[in-house]
Amino acid sequence: MFDWNWEFTWQILPKLLSATGNTLLAAGIGYAIAVVLGLAFAISLRTAPNPVRFVLREAIEFIRSTPLLLQIFFVFYVGPQFGLRLCPWSSGMLAIGLHYACYLSEVFRGGIESVARGQWEAATALNMSTLQTYRRVIVPQAIPPSLAGMGNYLIGIFKDTPMLSVIGVAELIHTANAIGAENYRFLEPYTMVGLIFLAISLPAAGVIRGVEGTVRKKLGM
Repeated sequence: MFDWNWEFTWQILPKLLSATGNTLLAAGIGYAIAVVLGLAFAISLRTAPNPVRFVLREAIEFIRSTPLLLQIFFVFYVGPQFGLRLCPWSSGMLAIGLHYACYLSEVFRGGIESVARGQWEAATALNMSTLQTYRRVIVPQAIPPSLAGMGNYLIGIFKDTPMLSVIGVAELIHTANAIGAENYRFLEPYTMVGLIFLAISLPAAGVIRGVEGTVRKKLGM
């Protein structure tokens, strides 16, 4: 029988909203790490020596082929055995950032390869270094075609932050679990968490599509 308690809902709402801030922070930091590392991976796979490219390519495939949850456990519980001692927050951010960096590297690779060959030749003719070529010519032109993929993975990171609850990060699912266990009521906290994710994900997806459309229009794409 459906038994919704509105009084209980209003009581737990402040805790859930506070946890929402933690979730957004986790998603934002994880995404920033993923973008930086993903771009670095994409460029390295084109410019690094062959042995480095081989190792990096295999590492990326390994990370993409294993669950994010396993990687979170590995960083937090196995990392200390190799001298990597991080708090739950840092472990979660590193695991999420590294995991999604491997996916974003493919997004950036596609964007880089979409740059016209003449742009590379022009940079060479101007005697620009490899770093200057990427920073001033290639990357600025590779980002617009990559916006759709970048936006999709931003939403993906946001929806994957509940996995951080397994190592004690106080995000939405962790808070909902604690509220449910304390009050023996799970209907309200879990339903509210679902609604909060929906209320953030749908507008964010719309904003991302709008930004992508605006950028493409300005660039005549």
